[in-house]
This record gives sequence, structure tokens and C-alpha cells, in this order.
Amino acid sequence: MSYLMSNYAPLEVTFVKGKGCYLTDTQGEKYLDALSGVGVVGLGHCHPNITAAIQMQAAELLHTSNWYHIAHQETLAERLCKLADMDNVFFANSGAEANEAAIKIARLHGHANQIANPVILTANQSFHGRTMATLSATGNTKVQAGFSPLVSEFIYIDFNDVSAIQAHTNNHNIVAVMLEPIQGESGVHVPKDDYLNQVQSICQANNWLLILDEVQTGIGRTGKLFAHQYNHITPDVLTLAKGLGNGVPIGACLAKGKAATLLTPGTHGSTFGGNPLVCKTALSVLDTIEQDNILEHVIQMNKYLVSGLQSIATDKVTEIRSKGLMIAIQLNQDCTELLNAALQKKLLINITGRSIRLLPPLIISQAEADIIINTINELLSAL
Repeated sequence: MSYLMSNYAPLEVTFVKGKGCYLTDTQGEKYLDALSGVGVVGLGHCHPNITAAIQMQAAELLHTSNWYHIAHQETLAERLCKLADMDNVFFANSGAEANEAAIKIARLHGHANQIANPVILTANQSFHGRTMATLSATGNTKVQAGFSPLVSEFIYIDFNDVSAIQAHTNNHNIVAVMLEPIQGESGVHVPKDDYLNQVQSICQANNWLLILDEVQTGIGRTGKLFAHQYNHITPDVLTLAKGLGNGVPIGACLAKGKAATLLTPGTHGSTFGGNPLVCKTALSVLDTIEQDNILEHVIQMNKYLVSGLQSIATDKVTEIRSKGLMIAIQLNQDCTELLNAALQKKLLINITGRSIRLLPPLIISQAEADIIINTINELLSAL
């Protein structure tokens, strides 16, 4: 009997140890983690730099209230803002909380402009979190089922379709557009190269905020520190989490310009957000990405992995979508059975719709990439 609520359906394995790209279960069996804990442990499990930072900080100070200054928090805020060309940051504990803060900023922006019922445009098949506001922002009825009434007001538009956004420019209640630069949870959907640039132009022409949810795409996952840097733009609001803490829970909502002035004392907060432990850890993550030239490695490993996967692609594969180490292998048939089949072969993957999703650690080697390629080949051959 389990005393856990049944909102998860875990596979029949329990991991007790991790190192690099591998996890070890209770039986001593090693598994290649091609999912990075769903895009979290970008620097791999138990990276020595991250472990040392956690141990050192845990021995000094874990937590103080945000009623007082927190040195590591202020250092991390400055570092992130300079890296992203933003003005300030609010620290939370997760991507959902970072997105919740972004939604509140958008509403404050609307009210500051005398808009009584602020509306945010979000994309169909998006994913922004599981709090009530972020669930409502998510353009997927499957994850919303059973939780109505949802939080208003959100309007869902097709992703990668500028005309769908342009069609709402006469709606004077719109205050923001909230998008993932690449849709991750729905299967690594990469938009046209200039999509975000065009969206930003529409936002600027209409005094809307551009909110980019980089919870999954941020912190090196795509080969840039932030995916929107491929477009040479700066959003009004940027949200981060996942890879920022390499396993330690941290979220961040960054803002620029008019969006950076809207949260004032008493309007928002978090008990645990930005405590000394998580901020020291995040600083170590950023240090390691820079020192180890991780971004260039991601770009090189994208080429290696995608080339290898294309070489084994069968008539069952209709498309391979990727950006950096976000990869989806689209199939022409249901492939849910591959989740357990891969587990039996000691490979951890994700299935979304009819695609195999890979989010391997950013430190993955060519030898480990070969294991992924060969195992995927075996899985497809047996399908």
C-alpha cells in the first residue's frame, strides 16, 4: 500500500544514486538518463561543482526570510539580469510559480493602463504549469480536465502563426502574449526562425507585454543560454526554472522596462523563493556552464545525435525535430509501449503523443549518444 496520492503513475523502478548521465536503481542496475529528470539536471547527476556548492552552503546557512537581504540572491539576480539583458528578477520555487508571477505582472500592466479585464494570449498545445492560473494559461484541454472553472482571461491561438495573433489586435483587453520559444511538452515544436521577432513587433505596436516561458528551453538546453537569443530579441518578461538549479528547486521571473516596475512591496512573495541554498547552487550552475563551454558542446552534440538518429530512421519515422538537446522523433503510429520497452533496455525517455522525446544532460558524450541512437534503433525495429 502506498500513502502517496495517485496523481502519478511511476514506472516500476526506484533510483538511489546518480552520476553524470546515469542513474542506479535499488538492484544496482545502471540506466542512461536521456530525459535529465525532465530537463532539470542539465549538468548531470551529482556534478562535483554543484555538489560542493550545496554542501558548502548547507554547512553555512539554508534559509532566511525575504524580510532580510540575502547576499547570494542579490548576486544571482545581477548575474541573470546581465546575462539576459533584463532589469530585475523575482525568485520562486518552480516554473509554475515563475509563470504565475509573470501572469500577475501582465494583469498589473493591464490595470496600470485602465484595462478592467486583462486578457493574455497563449498558444494551443502549450504548457505553463499546474497551478490554477498556469493551468488556465496552458492551451491543452487534457491537462485542464476536471478543474473548471478555469482562471480567466486567456485566449488560445495557434503556435507559429503570426496571423493568429494579429487577428486579436482590435481586442483592447489584450495585455500580453505568453509563449514558449519552443513547445516542449507537446513534442519539441520549433517555430519559424522569425516567429518570435514578428510576435514582439506586434506586442510593441499594441503596448502588450511579450512573456517568454523558458522554463524548459532556458539555461543552455538549446545551445544558447536562453532560446530567444537565437532571435536577438529581449522579452518584457522571462521565466526560468528546471536547469537553473540542476535538481534544486528554483524558479525565476525576470522583467524589463515597464514590466520591471509593476511588482511593489506586498504585491507578491514566496516563503522559500531565492533562499541562500538554491541561489548558491544556481550560481554554481552558471559558473560551470561558462567554464566548461557547455553551450558549444550542446550544439556539437545536437549535430551528432540528430545525424545518428537520421541514419537509423525507418519508414516509421516521419520527422525529427530538434534545437540543441531538445529532440523529438515523430512516428506514424502510437508508441506508448516504448516507454517500458526503453526502460527494459536501461534507457530513460519520454513519450508525448506519437513522438519519442529526448532531453539528455547537456554534458552527454558521444559514447553515451551512441547508446541512445542504438537503443532507439532497436526499439523502432521491434515496434
